[in-house]
Amino acid sequence: MDKEPEENKEMPEDPVDETTGEEKIQDKAEEAVEEQPEEEKIETEDTDEEPENIEERNEGTEKDTEEKPVKNKETKKPETAKLEEKKDTKPKKDDDFQYIVRLSNTDIDGDKNIVYGLNSIKGIGMHMASLIAEKAGIDRKLKMGKLSESQIKKLQDAIDSVTDYAPIWMLNHRKDYDTGEDIHLIGPEIDLKLRDEINIMKKIRSYRGIRHERGLPVRGQRTRANNRKGLSLGVSKKREQSK
Repeated sequence: MDKEPEENKEMPEDPVDETTGEEKIQDKAEEAVEEQPEEEKIETEDTDEEPENIEERNEGTEKDTEEKPVKNKETKKPETAKLEEKKDTKPKKDDDFQYIVRLSNTDIDGDKNIVYGLNSIKGIGMHMASLIAEKAGIDRKLKMGKLSESQIKKLQDAIDSVTDYAPIWMLNHRKDYDTGEDIHLIGPEIDLKLRDEINIMKKIRSYRGIRHERGLPVRGQRTRANNRKGLSLGVSKKREQSK
């Protein structure tokens, strides 16, 4: 009877020490099940934060899209500024600037200097233009468009009275047929005077007038090799007579 209680005492110690592997697996599974709700909570917390992050991202993208056109504008500004600078670098002309000046029935470009502007008039060369500018008392380097009305009038008077102060060797029509004087013709007067004098030579049947009528050179040029006009046969071979 004394041995039975000892065995009963030892019995509760055996199941604690000698646990099987299956019981251990069950305990671990139970622990995992208990831990799952905490992880789910953490996941739910993360999912709750995601929409906030998505909104922030959307706001960020909207800000980027709003900032991009501003950057493009900034990049375009220097280009427009350069164009404006180029436009500003061009010389600005005054309101009084004349783009076309009328002298001796001819239109002269206002951007030209006085010498080159007067040279565009028929009958006035470089030497004569510089002489006219000196007679009018105007600087040669000035542009025609910047001249005042009084200065333009001075130039016109100097052109009209060229024969009074110009040397004889600079005049273009010496010993006029009608008057016998040395004169200087300007503009359309040159063509009119030339046509009249050619008609006079044709009427009096002078050698020069006849040469003008026939369209041949007037001043003694050769005509064998030059000035070959009209029908020119050249070299023609003789046709062999057929027997």
